[in-house]
Amino acid sequence: MKRVGAYFHHSSGRCVSVAAIALGLLFGLGPAFSISGRAEATSLRIEASGATLDWNAVAHAGGRIFVSGPRWTGFSGPSVAVLEPGNRLRPFPDQAWNGWKPGLDARRYFVNVNALHVDSEGQLWVVDTGTPRFGGPPVAGGAKLVRLDTRTGKIIRVYPLVENVAPVGSYIDDIRFNGAHAYLTDAGTGALLVLDLASGACRRVLAGHPAVMARVDRPIVMGGRILRDDKGQPLRINVDPLEVSPDGKTLYFGPLEGPWSQVPTAALDDAALPPDRLAAQVTFWADLPPIGGSTMDRKGRLYFTALKDDTVYRREPDGRILALLHDPRLHWADAPILAGDGRLWLPVAQLDRLPQFNKGKSKTWLPFLLVSIQPAP
Repeated sequence: MKRVGAYFHHSSGRCVSVAAIALGLLFGLGPAFSISGRAEATSLRIEASGATLDWNAVAHAGGRIFVSGPRWTGFSGPSVAVLEPGNRLRPFPDQAWNGWKPGLDARRYFVNVNALHVDSEGQLWVVDTGTPRFGGPPVAGGAKLVRLDTRTGKIIRVYPLVENVAPVGSYIDDIRFNGAHAYLTDAGTGALLVLDLASGACRRVLAGHPAVMARVDRPIVMGGRILRDDKGQPLRINVDPLEVSPDGKTLYFGPLEGPWSQVPTAALDDAALPPDRLAAQVTFWADLPPIGGSTMDRKGRLYFTALKDDTVYRREPDGRILALLHDPRLHWADAPILAGDGRLWLPVAQLDRLPQFNKGKSKTWLPFLLVSIQPAP
């Protein structure tokens, strides 16, 4: 589907007005959680667009913009790229790392990139699930974390995620940092990972705990329908989003469908703590709806995109939820980031419109958009 003036042109030949889409989404599809008010954001600004990469991640570092997208979406663009003028995508760190094919040594290539993140030293981390097919097993050596110098593209270190950390059925989804450790989510089998950044040792914790598992009574609803997998079953995504509190003392996390829980990071970091004692420290945090992605600012305010109504929200530290901006172009806006100037950047992935979730037929609206908004203070 392509944008034509004030209309989107669908592959079927129909033209649908932006206004009509907005009205259809605004009425009858509101979020099922309590909204405390509005904190108006500036109107949406398109930062980039393209048709070769279904980007679901963006990162700013060293004055450059990095984007990435999963291989299983079927688009021809590089797995990780630097966004250059004219919407050009330059493979990062080079074409070789982006050139994986079956049979090649997956340890030296990006197989399926699901997330980007910049650490406190300004270096780029790439989360590679190692799963070239959605729902498929990781290829040997494919699941890994790759840390790169954002200026030179030099590979600083590769952290393998071996089978006891990323077993068959896993989908290592995202990462956050906290001092000497990093935390990751396994949205496939349901677990948290705790990585010792110095030694590279990685542990699976809370595997199968109710706080990390998607609930059958919380389906993902988009466009008035329950999102289903290629077998016709409601799609369930286990622990996916995560954030570290500004003081570093708490990890917040939950299934994509919600709700979110919290656990002290000191307990996560203690490798000697018995599993039952760790589990006992997990408590409820927030009842959030299915979301595309999240980020937390230094004040502890959580920005997230609600899948059901194409709206960016902000959860205040006191629990109030404010609506920032609704726009039908924010359809499955994924992992947002806060740039240095305070703008909130969002890659719009439209994952629910891919063939895997529509009986083999693509319903994506091209081009894919990378957008930003300026949240109210």
